[in-house]
Amino acid sequence: MDTMDMALMQACMDACSACEQACAVCSTQMMDCAPACMNCADMCNTMMRAMLRMQGMTPASMVAMLDACIAMCATCEDMCLPHAEMSEVCRMCAQACRACIDACQAVKDSMTV
Repeated sequence: MDTMDMALMQACMDACSACEQACAVCSTQMMDCAPACMNCADMCNTMMRAMLRMQGMTPASMVAMLDACIAMCATCEDMCLPHAEMSEVCRMCAQACRACIDACQAVKDSMTV
């Protein structure tokens, strides 16, 4: 964990924060993506807190957390995309999810190189 790229980690935390906020707003739209948005917001929040704390995190546990965040964001993105043309909020949420996926993947890639 000493070799973590702090710029990538910060970008991931920023993307998680943006995704959490977009998902929280999107979940109020009363569309069928709401449960996925709420779960994604919770996962992004947990990922941010874990990255801030870092004590007790092993590379394996960090990769597992990143994988879970990527999976949750992908599910949320898939649920929001069908509404993106009729809902600006769902479009922004899907974009935030994609940015979070990319940022988390970049951190994960930097760890496994």
